[in-house]
Amino acid sequence: MERELALEIVRVTELGALASAGWIGRGDKDAADDAATTAIRSMFDSVSIDGTVVIGEGEMDDAPMLYIGEKVGNKSGPLVDVAVDPLEGTEVVAAGLQNAQSVIAIADKGSLLHAPDIYMQKLACGPELAGKLSLEDPVEITLTKASHHLGKSLSEMTVMVLDRERHKELINTLRQAGVRIQLLSHGDVAGAIAAALPDSDVDLYLGSGGAPEGVLAAAALKCLGGEMQGQLLPQGPFELQRCMRMGIANPTRVLYMDDMVGTGDVIFAATGVTSGEFLNGVRFIGKERAETHSVIMRAQSRTIRYIRSIHFLPGKEIPQVSPGRKVASL
Repeated sequence: MERELALEIVRVTELGALASAGWIGRGDKDAADDAATTAIRSMFDSVSIDGTVVIGEGEMDDAPMLYIGEKVGNKSGPLVDVAVDPLEGTEVVAAGLQNAQSVIAIADKGSLLHAPDIYMQKLACGPELAGKLSLEDPVEITLTKASHHLGKSLSEMTVMVLDRERHKELINTLRQAGVRIQLLSHGDVAGAIAAALPDSDVDLYLGSGGAPEGVLAAAALKCLGGEMQGQLLPQGPFELQRCMRMGIANPTRVLYMDDMVGTGDVIFAATGVTSGEFLNGVRFIGKERAETHSVIMRAQSRTIRYIRSIHFLPGKEIPQVSPGRKVASL
């Protein structure tokens, strides 16, 4: 893929963030998600790719989506797979909380995991631990291995976990082991990425979250030299059948980086909607301007670029969505 694509992709996430930011704190997650989705769809038309959405937003949020199999781009560029979450954190935006962002990853065609929108068990780490841990190990063994390779005592390690009821047993295990726990209220992608950022104090990210977010995080971690391991968690026969229909012969096997993002180049872009550990959110400046904060990364070069942009709003076509609007799945 051409490196110029990186800037084109971040323009897409910027518009998604700007469109959804108008719904911060207004209690309408569907309208916020619809605004981001519509904006991203429209901006993709100007991007020089022949892209196919292979994993995207879905039924978990009961909201509009860029559906699996949808074609994006102006078809004048390379064939690519697209993983997208127009608004990671719909409820976050509705409530005015932290860590909402618009996220996209692209890779050569056939590279990104083609999987349904179900839950995934995850283990994410940075370069120092990449290839040295296993999702199949008990948590206590994972902590011991990480402690050894990092040269830290367990009491010096920090593990990030989504603060969810389903993680109660995991959190108890971590506390009994004596590690520091950083509970994350929202932002599954940002949480996994935190384990690999050079200036982060997070050593591991553990727990379950959405499969689309897992693929997006894996794309970012590849750009950072880190690692994501995942295991799909199909609930019942229906979700098992969905996995099988998508070509996943063994839905519960451990997925590694090559399974989720392939062996070639990957581009990852994200723009903050509300501020969090990873990115600052959209800030409106007067009536005509807004500031966005984005990150763009590429696996081939492992370069991390943070982009601060000031947008002249009258010059942008930002979708307008009516309050309470609900759009059916496409």
